[in-house]
Amino acid sequence: MAIAESQASDSPSLSEVQDTFHTFVTRDEFPCLGARATVGQDACTIDLFGSLGDDRDIARLSDHLHRFGKSIEESDRSYNSFVAVFPSLPPNTEAEFDERAWKHLQLLSDSDKSSSWASGRSDKPNDPEFSFSFAGVPYFVVGLFPLSSRTARQFAWPALVFNPHALFDRLREDGNYERMKSLIRERDVALQGTLNPNLADFGEISEARQYTGARHGHEWKCPFHRKAG
Repeated sequence: MAIAESQASDSPSLSEVQDTFHTFVTRDEFPCLGARATVGQDACTIDLFGSLGDDRDIARLSDHLHRFGKSIEESDRSYNSFVAVFPSLPPNTEAEFDERAWKHLQLLSDSDKSSSWASGRSDKPNDPEFSFSFAGVPYFVVGLFPLSSRTARQFAWPALVFNPHALFDRLREDGNYERMKSLIRERDVALQGTLNPNLADFGEISEARQYTGARHGHEWKCPFHRKAG
């Protein structure tokens, strides 16, 4: 598993986070087969930051995610993920996690020096074809939080997992997407007892509803907005 060298003060060690994440993803009941494959292919890059929603580490996260995006363009691996872990001052509730996660994504987007949004993806968070974009790369973001209402997302520390959309596009091209989706949902129901109420296929409703794992009503409006210019 690729581990960045830098780490925030007062944080668990990178090796501790690596071992914990590996155990979290590879346990038998964990539903996401894509995450298991990513760890299995040693294609998961982890870095430690300070506090979720704090702007002090945004420049470093921006730099690391930019380099990650460049690296996957040159990689022949099917799976790649970047995991940003925020051990300091964790949120006290899922609602607070949701608010701070979106604040962090907003800060990250505002720091993006690239001029273009990911090709073929909407920058409007309530659009069914929205995807988070950084440096022109579209990502499906998965929030992890110890107090998440979804058992599959109850990681030891708050984290944002950036999954390149290229994987889902490749699975569709290979004809494997529907089967993997069905298997993951079956495993999630076996673990949780219920299907995630926010789940939907790309193009049905905005994937933004799924990012943090928090349950949102139909009236929910994503707080994210792309910075003008």
